[in-house]
Amino acid sequence: MSRGARRAGTPAAEETGTVAGLTQDGEGVVHGGKTAFIAGALPGELVRFRRTRHHRRHDEGQLLQVLSAAPARVAPRCAHFGVCGGCALQHLEPAAQVALKEQELREILGRVARVSPARWLEALHGPVWGYRRRARLGAKYVRKKGRALVGFRERAAPYVAELARCEVLARPAGELIAPLARLLDTLAIREQLPQVEVAVADNATALVLRVLASPAQEDRARLRAFAATHGVRIYLQSGGLESVTALEPYAGALEYRLGAFDLTLAFAPTDFIQVNGPVNASLVAQAVQLLAPPPTARVLDLFCGLGNFTLALARRAQAVVGVEGAAALIERARGNAAANGIGNVTFHVADLCAEVGESPWMRAHYTHVLLDPPRTGARELLPALAALAPERLLYISCHPGSLARDLGVLVHEHGMRLEAAGVVDMFPHTAHVESVALLSAPDPKPRLSSA
Repeated sequence: MSRGARRAGTPAAEETGTVAGLTQDGEGVVHGGKTAFIAGALPGELVRFRRTRHHRRHDEGQLLQVLSAAPARVAPRCAHFGVCGGCALQHLEPAAQVALKEQELREILGRVARVSPARWLEALHGPVWGYRRRARLGAKYVRKKGRALVGFRERAAPYVAELARCEVLARPAGELIAPLARLLDTLAIREQLPQVEVAVADNATALVLRVLASPAQEDRARLRAFAATHGVRIYLQSGGLESVTALEPYAGALEYRLGAFDLTLAFAPTDFIQVNGPVNASLVAQAVQLLAPPPTARVLDLFCGLGNFTLALARRAQAVVGVEGAAALIERARGNAAANGIGNVTFHVADLCAEVGESPWMRAHYTHVLLDPPRTGARELLPALAALAPERLLYISCHPGSLARDLGVLVHEHGMRLEAAGVVDMFPHTAHVESVALLSAPDPKPRLSSA
């Protein structure tokens, strides 16, 4: 029995409480005595619940009944909601989800960064169903059930959720859950296949099967037949990313379009790309609009990946420099620049969590900066970025906590001004908050009078 779990046969007493807010995982927060986190409960609701697991500062609880429902509560579209951990907020209407994310961003900027932007941006949003073009699914052959399961992990357990389809995965991936499970049932290596990675491009769908044993010819034949029947590409991964190989030769790379900038970007099936294609297109357009680089601008794009923002900015600026830690992504970025006929960009591989102040590319002059760091943020880069003194700096964040921490440093320690901020609903039906923040250079210090 794990730490904090109650012993079998000794259920806790039932309680009632009003939900004050949501955790970062989308659970309802009930105060009054020791705080309880209740999955499935929404802010403002009166709920009946039972505590099921104890921690030092809070308890987890099971929702037994909603006594007074929130006006924005809706029936979840997915039959697996509540068990599957892929979504947390399907029971809340999409507009209310965005409003909660905006509220979280406002509160954390005020509390942690002690700053508010000069203006709040309208939230970026797009499709809320069938939007997810990248996902990592678990796979498990369960002997007791005599069949394989494919899906996200369960919400409150490490097991693979038993799914028939997925409402948020982009087509055709969402409809391939059950067929994939049936395929695994037929494979000799079904117990050595723990993961399926999905990548839905504009021109093809790729499935990367993590294999702990090399499939024999019969298994390969079954995989080829599945790929042909469902019109997908299958790749095998026996080790690290360098081990990913196509089951058979495929014509052309995976691609997605950024039509507003006349760009086609190629990517490999395990490359990082933004999960929501339409929202990504809107985000790129917003980034260029907010930075507003004139034709003479020199732009630095940090954590540039395969050139998602870099190449769009290059359509407007005089020169753009992209920097990324993954050499494979930089190779892809250079190829994308060449394929799109863009010659005013250069790319560099660098560890952006280390000291970069002496890097040759960092010693150049830049008028504008864009950065899109991982969840941990860009703490190590902030002094160097402030020293560049760009006219505008756009920070794209996938974690409001690290964003607020970094904005606090840039504003209070380096004198930059927070001009605008807003949320990006990249992951509907989850509590994940992405956001953008635009900063401008500090006011020039007044010259001392010589009198």
